[in-house]
Amino acid sequence: MLKGIDPILNADVLYALRAMGHGDDLIIADTNFPSDSVARETVLGEVLRIDRPAAEVAKAVLSVYPLDTFVDDAAARMEVVGEPDTILPVMEEMQAQVSAVGGPEMIGIERYAFYERAKQAYAVIQTGERRFYGCFAFRKGVVPPEEE
Repeated sequence: MLKGIDPILNADVLYALRAMGHGDDLIIADTNFPSDSVARETVLGEVLRIDRPAAEVAKAVLSVYPLDTFVDDAAARMEVVGEPDTILPVMEEMQAQVSAVGGPEMIGIERYAFYERAKQAYAVIQTGERRFYGCFAFRKGVVPPEEE
């Protein structure tokens, strides 16, 4: 246990978050996402797991992970097939977590385009989220130097 670090962030996840650099993508996926096969194509090469709801995982991750402020797609959600403008409750909960840290409105990404983005990511965290379309991408930003 560490002070100031959400206890659901296990050692493997903390290692990956720390190793990532500016512009690297992190995927937070639901239980139905092909996390293992997609993760094999990522930089990390293996799936990470946190068996909690997606929004709870996002809250923990975003407590230590800066979102990129230089791009329009720093926070993204997988679109509902055939209904790209539909916003499901799991998406609303994730947007609330992104907004809580001053992040942007999430953009929608078509399902297969989301899979391709995920394969190019640094890492995939598979959550215990059982609701459909609980799949999100977060692009890492920078931590500015402390002012003297």
